[in-house]
Formats: sequence, structure tokens, C-alpha cells
Amino acid sequence: MRKTDKKLEKQLREQLTYVCEHALKQVVGFQWLTHKVNYADFPKSLQVVCVFDSNENLMRYTASESQLLNHEIAAVLRALNVNVKAVKDLIAFDTEERCNYEHEGNWAKRLQV
Repeated sequence: MRKTDKKLEKQLREQLTYVCEHALKQVVGFQWLTHKVNYADFPKSLQVVCVFDSNENLMRYTASESQLLNHEIAAVLRALNVNVKAVKDLIAFDTEERCNYEHEGNWAKRLQV
């Protein structure tokens, strides 16, 4: 990883931590988020995974048409001068419930897929 990649990674991690802390207070069932990226293919390879506690709370969030996570993640990317075509395309949603069922709670294995 190049020095500029490390700097961007640090900034991205810090800003997404802020989004996570805010979402924990504002979004019912939201638990945490993480990101995956291959800097050789950045920003195209960037994916932000937002994790909810249950499938039911995730369904409620998506049914409510709330855009809080999308808006905040988009704001982070703008602040870091990261241009992407559609922020919604780089955001994935998942649940602790699904991970427990499909990967026995092993998030490292689940996120590799």
C-alpha cells in the first residue's frame, strides 16, 4: 500500500467511525459498519457494509426509505474528494442474524466473500 493510500485509509476510517457513532444514536437496530477496498482499483472497489442486529430491523430501515446512512457516507466521500458514480451502489446491508445463520457469526469469513 502506497503512502497516499495509507493516508486515505486513515481518513476514511476516521470519517466512517463518525458515521457509525451517529447512526448508532439515530437508526434503530444499526450495530456497526465496515469497509472493504482494493486501492489498486479505488474508488471503484470501495464497499461500505452497514450491519443491523436483525433482518426485521434492516427491513424496517429499508422500508422507511431513510437515507441517513447513504447521505452520511456520501458526505464523507465528498469531504475526502472521492468521486463515485452512485453512492448507493457501494453500500451493502447485512445483519448479525444472517451472519450467525450462514457463517456461524464469523464476520471475517463472511466479509471475504
